[in-house]
Amino acid sequence: MMQPSRPAAGRRCLARLAALWHARCGVAAVEFAMMAPVLVILFIGIIDCAQAFLVEMKLASAIAAGAQNVVNNTSNVNSGTNGGVLLAANTAGIVGNTNGTGWASGSVVVNNGPTSTFAHGTATASGTASNADSCYCLSGSPGSWTWGNPVTCGSACATSIAGKFVTITATRTLTPFFSHYFILPASITQHIVVEVQ
Repeated sequence: MMQPSRPAAGRRCLARLAALWHARCGVAAVEFAMMAPVLVILFIGIIDCAQAFLVEMKLASAIAAGAQNVVNNTSNVNSGTNGGVLLAANTAGIVGNTNGTGWASGSVVVNNGPTSTFAHGTATASGTASNADSCYCLSGSPGSWTWGNPVTCGSACATSIAGKFVTITATRTLTPFFSHYFILPASITQHIVVEVQ
């Protein structure tokens, strides 16, 4: 039995290395392994943004349902027994529980008087019921309204006309996958003002 010569064995070894160098069988697996983490992070980011958009839409729907309740019950903006206190409580129940019990938290203020603050499915009443009988010059921006002093209904204000208002604020917390990267806010808040007179 003859042994191959040393130069022939070296050529075969170099030929195998050259073939291995040009082989493409595992390239796709290596490329996928390099791209998979990037694709997973991108996919989770898309899910987080979609979740935030869905919460925003549900919150807008809850606020709109509360505003519709106020519009349907404008005669309850007063200090009577079934007036502002009941309107605030009912509106808080609608906004806070539209998408499930205790889904959102926030507050409903009826004309700088009866207030219902809601969280986790329960509401707490506060405020002065007699303020619901007055008119105000509501000013400021969403979330930081300024009521001012009671004025005559229909009188001119700096930026509007004095009337009766109901403010609704609702907040929903977000729990994104990437919460520690501060890509999305920790919660989404929406505000609305309904002028009833």
